[in-house]
Amino acid sequence: MQEETVQPQPAEDSAKPMEQQLADAQAQVAAQREQMLRAMADAENARKRFQAEAASSQKYAIERFAESLLPVMDSLEATLANKDASPEALHDGVELTLRQLSQALEKARITTISPMPGERFDPHRHQAMAAVESDSEPNTVVATMQKGYQLHDRIVRPALVTVAEAVEKRGRNPISDTDLD
Repeated sequence: MQEETVQPQPAEDSAKPMEQQLADAQAQVAAQREQMLRAMADAENARKRFQAEAASSQKYAIERFAESLLPVMDSLEATLANKDASPEALHDGVELTLRQLSQALEKARITTISPMPGERFDPHRHQAMAAVESDSEPNTVVATMQKGYQLHDRIVRPALVTVAEAVEKRGRNPISDTDLD
C-alpha cells in the first residue's frame, strides 16, 4: 500500500496578517453576541407579554357570565321594588327570573345533574346523603334532595341523593352463609 501525503492547502486568510484575522474573528464574535442578546431580549419580551395576556384572561374570564346575570339581577330588583304586587304577579316574576337564570347558566355551559329515581348511583356526580332500605336495586338513586351542577366536564356541585340499599330479610341470621340466595 502506498501512503498518500496530504499537503496543507494555503488558506485564503493566510495572505492576511494575523492581526487582521484576529480583528475579523473578534468582529464576528461581537456580531454573534449582539444577535444572541437580541434573541434573548425578544424571548423575554414575548414571555412577559404572554404572562400579561394570561393574567388578563384569568381576571376577565367571567365577564360574559356576569353580563348574562345582570338581567337576573334587574328582574329581582324590579320584583322587590313593586311592594303592591299580588302573590300571582310575584310568582310570575320569580318564574321569569328563574328562566333568565337558567338561560344564563346554559350560555355559560353549566348543566344540571338531576338523577331520576332508579338511576345508577355515580359517586363522581352524586353525593349519597342517606341509604335507605328499598325494593329498588341496591346502589340506585331513590330520591334527589338537591340538584347538582357541572361546568363542561367538571363537577361544580354533586347532586345530593338518597341511595337504595338491599332489604335485609327478616327472621334470618344476617351473619350466616346459609341464607344466601
